Amino acid sequence: MKIVIIHGQSHEGSTCMAARELASKVGGEVREFFLPRDFDQPCKGCYTCFKTDLSHCPHFKSLEPLASAMLEADLLILESPVYVYHATGQMMSFLDHFGTWWVVHRPMPEMSGKQAVAISTAAGGGMKSTVRDMADSLEMWGVRRVYRLGVGVQAARPEEIPARILKGIHRKTDRLARRIRQNGGGRGYNGRAKRWFCMMRFAHRHFPPSEPDYGYWEERGWHGKRRPWDGP
Repeated sequence: MKIVIIHGQSHEGSTCMAARELASKVGGEVREFFLPRDFDQPCKGCYTCFKTDLSHCPHFKSLEPLASAMLEADLLILESPVYVYHATGQMMSFLDHFGTWWVVHRPMPEMSGKQAVAISTAAGGGMKSTVRDMADSLEMWGVRRVYRLGVGVQAARPEEIPARILKGIHRKTDRLARRIRQNGGGRGYNGRAKRWFCMMRFAHRHFPPSEPDYGYWEERGWHGKRRPWDGP
């Protein structure tokens, strides 16, 4: 299994530890990218990707290695510690670049064959909202199965995590790794993405076409019988 981890920070703390532990238990070839070290550009809001495609983004040269790795992976892991009850600014800036990948625009068919996990830890709270920040993109990219893992570690560093909480992390990653291995293979959309796909297909067929989204769907036969989860 090919695994890609996108770390929402450049330090290797508790969230990084949990992501690596999960990847190790799933097993396979792992590639890691750290933000902002491996990508540090905020979206300019220039709308170029929506008017053309992502390859015309002014940041595409530095974004492309991460985007290509995600398209090639079987499992995506996005992780971020809690920063003011949300994902890090670096993670959100990264995800901002993939608006055209959302199912309501020009989704990538490769996503329908993947699983993904959104992971967050914090000394206190905010894990649920932080995980949701990342899961929103994963689900709306059309990833087949999206899992969420949030843990309150009551510590600032991995070595300070209480033993009982560390034991709980081990149990959760054990269970999640088993589910990921069991659910490997196959194609499909998660329920949220499938609903939005159906709504946008209806809109495309009953309202004036919006380009280039309409042409992208038409070229792939999605206005007819084909679907993104049929494969690239």
